[in-house]
Amino acid sequence: MVADVGRILIDRDAIATRVAELGRELARDLEHELGNGGGAPGQVVFVPILTGALVFTADLIRELNLKLSLRVVAVSSYPGTSVESKGAKLAGELPRDLAGKHVVLVDDILDSGQTLGLIDELVQQQKPASVRICVLLKKPAEVRKREVHAHYVGFEIPSEFVVGYGLDYDGYYRNLPDIGVLKPEAIQAGSAGAGA
Repeated sequence: MVADVGRILIDRDAIATRVAELGRELARDLEHELGNGGGAPGQVVFVPILTGALVFTADLIRELNLKLSLRVVAVSSYPGTSVESKGAKLAGELPRDLAGKHVVLVDDILDSGQTLGLIDELVQQQKPASVRICVLLKKPAEVRKREVHAHYVGFEIPSEFVVGYGLDYDGYYRNLPDIGVLKPEAIQAGSAGAGA
């Protein structure tokens, strides 16, 4: 599996450091909004977008000393061996109890903007107290098909297809602790196998 990675873009130590920083930023901003008492339980809801944000969210929420709940949403945008977003489609139900809550949408990557744009729009319809978007990775604005503002960004990266730390290619490589770029032959092999 590691042999399929052409180069490491962001190593595990840099990821851990930045995730801790993001956690502190989020905690500070949420505590300020909730007041010194920390607010009533259930007021802060993290909504990770599965499956890519799973690893990032697990590490991120352990950095926050806040009462929070976790509600997940599944979205499909990179089916199978695709390395380009094919548009966002809900693959499960969106949480329905977000009215009046402070919602943090967590995703692995801001790429075309279609996934986060769709989820943000649907969450805003429920009239939450606030919505923040936190992404581990952000690609350049030129690749955006839908404009989305990420309030918290781990790393800005070039427009390359990346795997690791939750990001996958054809369902694989999520367990790599670093973020890397696959070798072209690994992508070609995956694409060839998909049609078999």
